[in-house]
Amino acid sequence: MGALIADTLQGPKIQWFALSPVLVLLGGALVLLVASALTPQWPKRAYASFTAAVGTAVVVLGFFLWHNIDTHGPSKLVANSLQFDKMTVWVTITIAVAVVLASFVTDDYLRREGLDGPEVYALYMLAAIGGVVMGAANDLIVLFLGLEILSISLYVLAASHRKRIKSQESGIKYFVLGGFSSAFFLYGIALIYGGAGSTNFTNIVGQFNAVVQTTRHNDALVLAGVAFVIVGLAFKVSAVPFHFWAPDVYEGAPTPVTAFMASAAKAAAFAAMLRVLLDALPHWSADYRPVIWVLAAITVVGGSVMAVVQTNVKRMLAFSSVSHAGFMLVGVEAAAHQAGQVAQGNGRPSVLLYTLVYSVLVIGTFGVVTAVSRTGDGATDLGAFRGLGRNRPFLAMGMTILLLAQAGVPLTSGFVAKFGVIRAAVEEHSYAIAIIAMLAAVIAAFLYLRIMISMWIAEPEAGDDQREPVRLPALLVTAIGLSVAFTLVVGFFPNLLIKLAP
Repeated sequence: MGALIADTLQGPKIQWFALSPVLVLLGGALVLLVASALTPQWPKRAYASFTAAVGTAVVVLGFFLWHNIDTHGPSKLVANSLQFDKMTVWVTITIAVAVVLASFVTDDYLRREGLDGPEVYALYMLAAIGGVVMGAANDLIVLFLGLEILSISLYVLAASHRKRIKSQESGIKYFVLGGFSSAFFLYGIALIYGGAGSTNFTNIVGQFNAVVQTTRHNDALVLAGVAFVIVGLAFKVSAVPFHFWAPDVYEGAPTPVTAFMASAAKAAAFAAMLRVLLDALPHWSADYRPVIWVLAAITVVGGSVMAVVQTNVKRMLAFSSVSHAGFMLVGVEAAAHQAGQVAQGNGRPSVLLYTLVYSVLVIGTFGVVTAVSRTGDGATDLGAFRGLGRNRPFLAMGMTILLLAQAGVPLTSGFVAKFGVIRAAVEEHSYAIAIIAMLAAVIAAFLYLRIMISMWIAEPEAGDDQREPVRLPALLVTAIGLSVAFTLVVGFFPNLLIKLAP
């Protein structure tokens, strides 16, 4: 009987090359955990170097996959549950770049804190798998699985500093609130399934293409599901009013983990939002677009306003991350105008470009914070940056460039990203949200100016000379240097990325 079942069972066709980034990340995580368990403590920088090598391999594979799509076109994978297109490859490369830079930032931090080991690096790679699956999903259940793989890894990472009570508190807060958001998201999937009869994006669109001109008796059920799904995704991107977890978690988590969370996790969440709203639910764009508009407006303003009143730099950057999520939502709103159309405008490309630019920016910025926080990871207030321009001028200069880019100053990658989403909004005649975003950018500039003043202008105070010197290990300097170089190159030659954004 078993042999008969085995003979008749036909599994889905697997395109292994298209799935190679996920397989490399999974293999890297398993090799790291198994090899480290069977061998003595690895030499200095070995864990980080191995993780960076895995991330680099994924980036290289991404270029080959991009060429494959140029040659053979996009396709569906694993029984139509995953999409293999340029957006998938873009998100994969973005997350892999975040893994490489985050591993460089993490290396000295773990040894400085007496926590050196393979676990954090393995969790980076496992979280990256979840993010890649979210960006490639063509099914709501598959997207949920990717979301949970990413989220569970981040819960553990946030609480991974066993010597700091704040780290453990941030892990618990993130876990509890993240569980609520996942429940909202899953309930939304159930309601959409009840109205559409499927969780597959292609089938959902096909179902409503067939009935859109006749009857739409399941509208209420699907719209309720869309609302719950948006709530779940809004939490993951830290959109106001679902942002309340971000400041506490960003402040309490180990600083390199905060960098990874703000880059890879945000990129994956926005990729998932684009997939669900534009690919699965284009028929309801007129219903959810006003909600995205409101979320974008209150997020971009709320994040900027709340950031300028903080005194802890990690909390400042947490609210800054909220503001940047608002800018990306401006692009999502613009993309929603063309949902389901053959020509989809510049909304989607502008958001994807923003995710890559912001991922590099925020890891470089938190890399500087990692160095300044010193042993114990507690010196993250504005006073800790006082005198950095005199003591570590090159580090302060790098931080200044990254902060100017986050403010959207011309000739930086941040300006290219912000200009892209605002231009996309203007092209769709969303003038009001474009103006609100520009005004919020002016408000947020004050936040970055406060940090720069503390580094370059603030007078030294009693006890400053007794502080632990800021360490500049090789891999951390490499990560910050690569971030600054990327920021300037894209700022001076923006077409290098603009023409590629899918």
